[in-house]
Amino acid sequence: RPGFFRGVATVVAKLFNIVQPTNAYFGQKDAVQCIVIKRIVSDLDMDINVHIMNTVREDDGLALSSRNAYLTPEEREKAPIVYQALCAAREVYESRFARGMEDIDAADLLEVVEGALETEPLVTEVQYVAIDDLETMKPLEKVGNEGCIVSLACKLGSVRLIDNIILK
Repeated sequence: RPGFFRGVATVVAKLFNIVQPTNAYFGQKDAVQCIVIKRIVSDLDMDINVHIMNTVREDDGLALSSRNAYLTPEEREKAPIVYQALCAAREVYESRFARGMEDIDAADLLEVVEGALETEPLVTEVQYVAIDDLETMKPLEKVGNEGCIVSLACKLGSVRLIDNIILK
């Protein structure tokens, strides 16, 4: 959505200027938003400690979201495939480094996530799967020891779900 993060940056910068917090807490689930907020705090020399908190999840791994209420009972039952797909990428990442490999092709991680999502017929559309740099959110071709963020957006039925996982 063009201009969305510019709007986020403006609103958050205004809020920070009004409230003048010493600490601000944001959820990892909105990874790009977290990067934007960290960047404005740095660029504008704001004396604020930005804390990125782990995504809160249901017992089955589904990231908490107001959108989950729109899932039918059948869709809700199948929704953990989103997190399972991300965990499959983590397993590949960790196993390759355990075998002494220096880096991994981002395409391999992408393939694992997409393949896992494709196993669920209720996933009606994979909008994106991205393997990005942890600081810049720029796409990576290779992932080394510095890690990456694997993020995705897909539709389960008609509900758009987003999630991500940090590999490090």
